[in-house]
Amino acid sequence: MRCFERWFRRAVLPLSFSEGFHPKPRMMFPAPLAVGIEGLDEVMELELSASQSAEAIHSRLLQHSPPGFRVRSVEALPPGTPKARPRAFRYRVHVPPECRAGLAEDVRRLLASPSALVERPGGRAAVDVRPLLDDLKFEDGVLSMCLAVPPSGGAAPRDLLAALGRADLLQEGARVQRTTVEVH
Repeated sequence: MRCFERWFRRAVLPLSFSEGFHPKPRMMFPAPLAVGIEGLDEVMELELSASQSAEAIHSRLLQHSPPGFRVRSVEALPPGTPKARPRAFRYRVHVPPECRAGLAEDVRRLLASPSALVERPGGRAAVDVRPLLDDLKFEDGVLSMCLAVPPSGGAAPRDLLAALGRADLLQEGARVQRTTVEVH
């Protein structure tokens, strides 16, 4: 978050700050990433203290962006607009060659089943990942998935891998990328 704060200050954006002894800029990710997952197309909400056009904000951010960061779009929302809520996440899991055998069949089996209950560690409630699964494919060593996010909470890629019987993929070197965040 500190990187974003510095970026926004370099871009001379009129940030709105929280109250209190240690004011912080009012910015948030509606769907923070878990540790170890790369985000390729994330959504951030930023509150400004003065009105700015989306084009002006976008231009300033592009001029001052740190290496590796890109701003695809900026949308100015009217005051009072509710906070964004995630509707679905798209992920890609790059599966190491030595772990690919039988994965296509595991995907077909999961897609054919009406439910897939996954027990979660740490005493968290079990989740049925099958109704949350909007899309699942395994092609060219990449497992692609789209997971819906209901109001009660969704599932993570690790839950889907457990449903496939491949919970160990993350320890075997699989790389997970969140490619899209769809919001309401």
